Amino acid sequence: MRVGDILKEKSPEIFSVTPDRTLVDVLRLFAKRNIGFVLVGNTPGEYQGTLSERDCCNAMAERGADAAQARAGEIMKRDVPTCSASDLLPLAMAIMTRQRTRHVIVLDDGKLVGIVSIGDVVKHRLDEALRTEQELEEYVAGKGYH
Repeated sequence: MRVGDILKEKSPEIFSVTPDRTLVDVLRLFAKRNIGFVLVGNTPGEYQGTLSERDCCNAMAERGADAAQARAGEIMKRDVPTCSASDLLPLAMAIMTRQRTRHVIVLDDGKLVGIVSIGDVVKHRLDEALRTEQELEEYVAGKGYH
């Protein structure tokens, strides 16, 4: 299974904010869209960094109440883990584990094509396990083949 196969199964929508948005603005977007990760950039598809729920929590812990008005560009993570759509899924999983992140940006020829989250990986692995279980049950029952 390749990273691009997961992207085909999910919504192509990628959420982003501009660097001048406040932490409160970002958190409101997270709540409204039921997400926990955004790209930070001046134009759609361009990114200078990322913000996750964890990054927002860390900013609050470090800055206290003043963090609410901090700008996304000030608190974003600039070291962004990436992979390509043609990479095998275990590579993306290894990147997430090694970088201690829940999201990996997917690039093809330097162009943003999507984001894969740990939730996407878990969903894929669960679906795969359920399909295998179903196939084994059919095999044992003598169904599905001649």
